[in-house]
Amino acid sequence: MGRFAPTSLDLDGKVILVTGGTGSFGRRFVESVLTRARPRKLIVYSRDELKQSDMQIDLREQFDEATLSVMRFFLGDVRDRERLTLALRGVDIVIHAAALKQVPAAEYNPSECIHTNVLGAENVVWACLTNRVKQVVALSTDKACNPINLYGATKLASDKTFVAANNLSGDIGTRFSVVRYGNVAGSRGSVAPLFRRLIDKGASELPITDPRMTRFWITLNQGVDFVLSSLDLMRGGEIFVPKIPSMKMTDLATAMAPNLPIKVVGIRPGEKLHEMMISVDDARTTLDLGDRYAIEPAFVEYTRGPFTNGCTTVDEAFSYASDTNDDWLTGDGLLAMLSNG
Repeated sequence: MGRFAPTSLDLDGKVILVTGGTGSFGRRFVESVLTRARPRKLIVYSRDELKQSDMQIDLREQFDEATLSVMRFFLGDVRDRERLTLALRGVDIVIHAAALKQVPAAEYNPSECIHTNVLGAENVVWACLTNRVKQVVALSTDKACNPINLYGATKLASDKTFVAANNLSGDIGTRFSVVRYGNVAGSRGSVAPLFRRLIDKGASELPITDPRMTRFWITLNQGVDFVLSSLDLMRGGEIFVPKIPSMKMTDLATAMAPNLPIKVVGIRPGEKLHEMMISVDDARTTLDLGDRYAIEPAFVEYTRGPFTNGCTTVDEAFSYASDTNDDWLTGDGLLAMLSNG
């Protein structure tokens, strides 16, 4: 089992919907649930019919027809509240993974990013409350902590929307929580696949934005396990943050191509030198749960029980940033992460 594997979560007989289900996370999430559980329905909600078709073909190569009989593919956009509300009828659990995530694209197309990431989050909340969904986990990013780019700002707004949604559920009882983590090794848009493409094409050098740059790293499998285990732990309103390693980007380049020189190309618009997942301002509401942190909601107007696995408070001067992390990954360590998924 992985480092964040859930221990008691039972998804058998549940109806589960994942928005953005044809993305890197969504595909791995679906594969993991089909392997571990027997849900009554597992619904992929996304807007690209070609990606849905390709995903169905890939799933048929991995699973038998009986297992795949629970799958449903629903074309729709989180921007479309009516369509989303229809898709969520009878759903027990929602995993919200749909987002526009490219930092430079968001800087150049701010309104598009806002419509998907902020207004889309509000639509998910509305549709979940309308359909009395039981549990909702929304995926966030380290860029939502002290954001300097539009993508991070929209995800911070999304996080706030989901946390506050718990105060709207009343007798409906829907519970909303957020998970926040760093770069996903091997996912589309990650630097590791970019380096691999350049190496395979015979590149004479690898581009690095800044030799001092650091990032948090997590694998797709760990990300799925973290979401599922947070679903198991959630009481509503938490932002769960995993304890994961950091790494210098130069170490990654050297590990992947030890004989290639590095070319410093400069930081892209909206990019940080180091990422942060918990700021010192969040420390007073942050709990240490052992393998993760939980940032508690600032105000609570609903009933929440205690965490069942115990917790401790962090120091009031605590922060969690990629450059001051006490867990560091070597280049070879990240290559091992990539090979293990």
